Amino acid sequence: MNVSDSEGATRLWGGRFAGGPAEALARLSVSVQFDWRLAPYDLIGSRAHARVLAGAGLLDPEELGQILAALDDLDSACATGEFRPTVEDEDVHTALERGLLERLGTLGGKLRAGRSRNDQVATDLRLYLRDHARGVAVALIELADALTEQAERNVDTPAPGLTHVQHAQPVSFGHWLLAHVQPLLRDLERLRDWDGRAAISPLGSGALAGSSLPLDPAAVAKELGFQAPAPNSMDAVADRDFVAEFLFVTALIGVHLSRLGEEVVLWTSTEFGWVELDDAFATGSSIMPQKKNADIAELARGKSGRLTGGLVAVLTMLKGLPLTYDRDMQEDKEPVFDAVETLRLLLPALAGMIATMTVRVDRLAAAAPVGFSLATEVADWLVRKGVPFRDAHEITGQLVALCSARECELEDVSDEDLKVISEHLDPSVREVLTVSSALASRTTPGSTGPGPVAEQLALVQHRLDTWRQWAIEKVVPR
Repeated sequence: MNVSDSEGATRLWGGRFAGGPAEALARLSVSVQFDWRLAPYDLIGSRAHARVLAGAGLLDPEELGQILAALDDLDSACATGEFRPTVEDEDVHTALERGLLERLGTLGGKLRAGRSRNDQVATDLRLYLRDHARGVAVALIELADALTEQAERNVDTPAPGLTHVQHAQPVSFGHWLLAHVQPLLRDLERLRDWDGRAAISPLGSGALAGSSLPLDPAAVAKELGFQAPAPNSMDAVADRDFVAEFLFVTALIGVHLSRLGEEVVLWTSTEFGWVELDDAFATGSSIMPQKKNADIAELARGKSGRLTGGLVAVLTMLKGLPLTYDRDMQEDKEPVFDAVETLRLLLPALAGMIATMTVRVDRLAAAAPVGFSLATEVADWLVRKGVPFRDAHEITGQLVALCSARECELEDVSDEDLKVISEHLDPSVREVLTVSSALASRTTPGSTGPGPVAEQLALVQHRLDTWRQWAIEKVVPR
């Protein structure tokens, strides 16, 4: 095997080639500039593989000890920056083998027996993502905590609920904030479901056909924190479902954050004025001194595009690829690295923004009944009087039309006008024409009344505690 070419660069292939690759090919092939972050996971896999080789009688105890010590030393050197990839290293695997050869000489070359970069990188990426998925979960929980704490303070704060960005019906602002927590809980559930499917070890599949050496893929899988070895060696090296699915989850998280961001932009606008951001989580203008901009919320909207784009890029790359490994699959890593880094930046900023924002209770309460938002209360009141809802809807619509023409509120209509509109309307309808009565009447589970919101709050807090325990679990051995 050609371990090093004439320039001294380590290469993991080349025995049948008369010379080195053209510069254009080398520049196109190199991936170490982004896959170097897999180095700690590659070293974890290498330790497990060394033990399996020893178990198969392919390394004696002394050789195993020397290799494990060298891998530990290389790991420390990578962590401190003492060992770094060079421009000649094609990928993370090449760089680390160079480091091992520098420490062990030809003994370092024994570690490659029974594995290929194909099963190696698939294993590394699963380890990386299973590790970092929990980091994303921790940050999601922090944002959910911030929303939940604000919701707890605003259970009794009335707000004008919107449909089509038009005033619809009064709601509790705490209920509104908790509505943004629910998709985050679903995101956490998706991450855990994903983790169960990603917990399969490809190591031992080789390039595509497995190995003729007496290896033990089950032992490797157990040591690396996986549930089982891959059942099919060809699928193991070809499968990138775990990448695409992870990117779907992060893209959907991005969509949820974008929707939250858009609402914060609205809430903080002069037209709404429902929320004021803390100075530490807002920015100003280089020309307009009065400006206070919700940049974090706007960046949440903007970054959803790159999260969605990463998913589309990987799905497009995978479409039509023949089994098993193809070099196209080098394009699977940058989108997931970018998704992880994007969420690691964005989620703490959003959590801080939400935790420190000031809710303008007075403005929300004043806006809650505006726009005839209590009209549905009148229709429901009529239904309780025995009026079919179709008729109740028409009667209430006529009442709204009268108020709109006179530029008055529902409660301002005289008793005589009520009777003119419908014989079913009488002065007792005014009992339902307050925001407080509208909220108090919502008693069914999941609705916006004080009781259901308090119940929802308790349930959300319990679920977040459950997710907190899962998110801090360590599944990747160190």
